[in-house]
Amino acid sequence: MSLTVLKGDPRSPEATRLLQASHALMNELFPAESCHYLEIDDLCTPQITFLVVKDGTDTIGCGALANKGGYGELKSMFTTPEARGKGAADALVSELVKIARSQNLPLVRLETGDTLTAAQKLYQKHGFTYCGPFGDYPDHPASLFMERKV
Repeated sequence: MSLTVLKGDPRSPEATRLLQASHALMNELFPAESCHYLEIDDLCTPQITFLVVKDGTDTIGCGALANKGGYGELKSMFTTPEARGKGAADALVSELVKIARSQNLPLVRLETGDTLTAAQKLYQKHGFTYCGPFGDYPDHPASLFMERKV
């Protein structure tokens, strides 16, 4: 497997397919009030850096960094089921943290689901620790919040 992480277009067919699969999974696993994903058009703003991971010509994952001014937020992290465990998410998180550093952001934060243990382990591996709600997020039992210094 030869993985490449590069800037992507959320409106491309490959990225749209990944984002729709991610949204469907979140809607299946969590109540509506704890689904905080961005719609595809919302990922196409100047404050968002959207990345894809390719394995050869196949787009197998995506993720984004939202520049919130005082911190960056990881959004839209998703890999295809067959790509899981192969390093795609690791590569995405590493690159998104580098981008946050290049934007002089002191922290990277994220919200994830309480039952997404693989995601939580991934973020912990990359130095994220649990914190309280931030931004506009309500405190909800299905939501967990994490952050790390850049």
